[in-house]
Amino acid sequence: MTNSEYWENRYQVGTARWDIGQAAPPFVSLLNSPQAPKPGKVAVLGCGRGYDALLFAQYGFDVIGIDFAPSAIASATELAQATGSSAKFLERDIFELSAEFPHYFDYVLEHTCFCAIAPSQRLAYVKLVREILQPQGRLIGLFFTHSRSGGPPFGSTPTEIRNHFTPDFEILSLEPVTNSVPERQGEEHLGVFQVTVTSD
Repeated sequence: MTNSEYWENRYQVGTARWDIGQAAPPFVSLLNSPQAPKPGKVAVLGCGRGYDALLFAQYGFDVIGIDFAPSAIASATELAQATGSSAKFLERDIFELSAEFPHYFDYVLEHTCFCAIAPSQRLAYVKLVREILQPQGRLIGLFFTHSRSGGPPFGSTPTEIRNHFTPDFEILSLEPVTNSVPERQGEEHLGVFQVTVTSD
């Protein structure tokens, strides 16, 4: 589902059901925990209206949110301006980011992007994330691990996620989430993956 018109239409007609109207509670919990990542440069892929991006900016991160739906970027930018947030937003196809931001970010934040792209694009997504992260950079991902047929959102299992991201990443953690929004209860896993150090 890399067609920007498809996603733009979903925003226009009000069927953006992935939009929960707030930052994801598991990210809020993470940032308030002893395991909170240190502030750095973070890319929020498929950022939508920017709630997660604004959250991380609030905690001192240098945030760039990326989406290719114009309405999403317009809403996110407007919200950032209204709240005085430092978060920036770019209208881009995520799969074209490697040339613009090679090994640039300390973190990539994943929420509803991995489940939105076609499963056939997932290995390309892993490659993209690795290419825009600095050596030993980290992916912080809230994965939608539902088992319903069809999509988007396309489901996945923790095993599938591990298999996709190794050997490019070391799986530091991948755990079920207990404080999802009600409509996703029991269907999310929070993962922290670090770029694997190689000799090349």
